[in-house]
Amino acid sequence: MLLEAPTVPISPAALLHSLLELRQEITKEGEARFQEWQLKIKRSEFIPSARNLAYYLALRWRDLRAMQMALMPWGLSSLGRIESRVLPNLDAVINTLGALCHTHGSLPPRPPLDAFFAGDRQLRRQTEELFGPIRGKRHVRIMVTLPTEAATDRQWSITLLRKGMNCARVNCAHDDPATWEAMIEHLRAASHITGQPCKILMDLGGPKPRIADIFPETVRVHSGDRLRLTTEICPEGGEIPQFTCSLPEIVPQLEVGQRVWIDDGRTGGRIVSKDAQGVELTITHCKEGQRLKVAKGLNFPDSDLRLCPLTASDREHLAFACRYADIIGYSYVQSAEDIALLQRELAHCCGDCADQMGIIAKIETPKAIRALPEMIIQAAGRQPFGVMIARGDLAVEIGYQRLAEMQEEILWLCEAAHVPVVWATQVLENLVKKGVPSRAEITDAAMAERAECVMLNKGPYVGLAVDILDDVLARMEAHQQKKTPQLRALHSWHPDKTIGRPSICD
Repeated sequence: MLLEAPTVPISPAALLHSLLELRQEITKEGEARFQEWQLKIKRSEFIPSARNLAYYLALRWRDLRAMQMALMPWGLSSLGRIESRVLPNLDAVINTLGALCHTHGSLPPRPPLDAFFAGDRQLRRQTEELFGPIRGKRHVRIMVTLPTEAATDRQWSITLLRKGMNCARVNCAHDDPATWEAMIEHLRAASHITGQPCKILMDLGGPKPRIADIFPETVRVHSGDRLRLTTEICPEGGEIPQFTCSLPEIVPQLEVGQRVWIDDGRTGGRIVSKDAQGVELTITHCKEGQRLKVAKGLNFPDSDLRLCPLTASDREHLAFACRYADIIGYSYVQSAEDIALLQRELAHCCGDCADQMGIIAKIETPKAIRALPEMIIQAAGRQPFGVMIARGDLAVEIGYQRLAEMQEEILWLCEAAHVPVVWATQVLENLVKKGVPSRAEITDAAMAERAECVMLNKGPYVGLAVDILDDVLARMEAHQQKKTPQLRALHSWHPDKTIGRPSICD
């Protein structure tokens, strides 16, 4: 429901009273939560970030829209940019209202300039700790997924580094250790040649459910069709087409009424019956005549699946990553306990260097969103840490209509914890694959400036995509940092300028 603007200004004295009460409440609640977290934090430099996150959660459990609108007529609408500095921001507004009311003695001290911007500096430090230093006009990093050809063609890495790649992603769900080693050797040689530093992210595959087998071999689905998801194909099982899951332990955990999505949400159905061998579902969403294919992903958004986020393959790949990588990408992580599991495995593989290895948690499910504050404390309290908004699986799991909303909330929460965010999935996808961007994806790339890193997937035109993304990010940073407009002069409307040439906004 939209809130109406107040018909008359609320007095500074009334606003001051409300804000002082609010400050007292969030300080009490936030400090209590911070005390619960403190024993988990091993890095002393993360303590101010954890405390700010605790205060931010206490603040945002309240609906602040009416207060924000009441502050606006007095020129004090800055609560909307409070993420990185909760108490300093509140204290600044309180002191300004106190000056209007000629109230001084009973107020918290006005924060010094250094304290007011300490959160922004901490976010920059933690971003540099995870992704390394950056050169040039922009501060947002560009991550690129390495294709197989990067293992045989050193020029590929040289070209991408010169164009602006800052982090290279090795997808452990594809290729093999020998190929990864060749990729990394070429990348390091290219980094030496170009003088451009580049961090290496090894992205663990995780327990991603996929179609393992299909019977009969060719199945085309239409709305209203029935399919059987089973633990084992039974050719004598009747006329209903069957398919199996690469993680058969999922099937007994499914229940009637739950949804099943196939191939990143292109086909969907609902479970209508269950027996000891599997479940039957009715197709409710599909492109008519869509063919089922082996290895296509499966999502179960209504099911509380109990899966270990580290597979046997992941554990093998961790040993390789500890020798070659700077950052581990953690798929299907859903709790602080999952983070602790990875940390124990890193300690086993990396020994005393385990806490130097960066972790990026991929947020792919509603459960991961709910557990995000606790995951941040567990991970960033020990080592360099970031969060990836994995928009592909996340959109299927929460519904496409909620993706933008949840993306915003993840960005806000991570900024409150001074934790860097990776904006990922289908960034400039048409440009990367076809050489021509859609209008919408250019806008998406521009909005990605609010994250600390943007990930591009592999494709024949990825070099061109890095060029364009580098330019878009640099231009947007001149106008906005996170949620804060920079109020750069709008040369487009200057009387001496003519609209139509790209140089007018240079």
